[in-house]
Amino acid sequence: VQLVESGGGLAQPGGSLRLSCAASGFTFSNYAMNWARQAPGKGLEWVSGIGSDGGTTYYADSVKGRFTISRDNAKNTLYLQMNSLRPEDTALYYCAKDHQRDPIPYPSTWKTHRTDFHSWGQGTQVTVSA
Repeated sequence: VQLVESGGGLAQPGGSLRLSCAASGFTFSNYAMNWARQAPGKGLEWVSGIGSDGGTTYYADSVKGRFTISRDNAKNTLYLQMNSLRPEDTALYYCAKDHQRDPIPYPSTWKTHRTDFHSWGQGTQVTVSA
């Protein structure tokens, strides 16, 4: 399994970024996929999940209405469109392969662990600052 994130960078508050995750080494269309993030000095936070066919999506309360997860199974690629960015969105963003077809809507109280998902990418840095 290989997951390679891209698209991170510096954005101003209120701005937008689009993250991509190129997947290989497994049948991408058979698994739910997720985005998670880790801010400096903080633990992992689940951000969003999408079902294997793209029909089901879930979001953390902190990003709901601002971020949109999507996937292109023909291209083996996962996306995260991030709008209305805030300084508190600054973090290392990870793409993660799930264990099954359906995503799980983790509650805001959930403490994300690496074992929640099967595989992780190396991450792409997002910094939101004026």
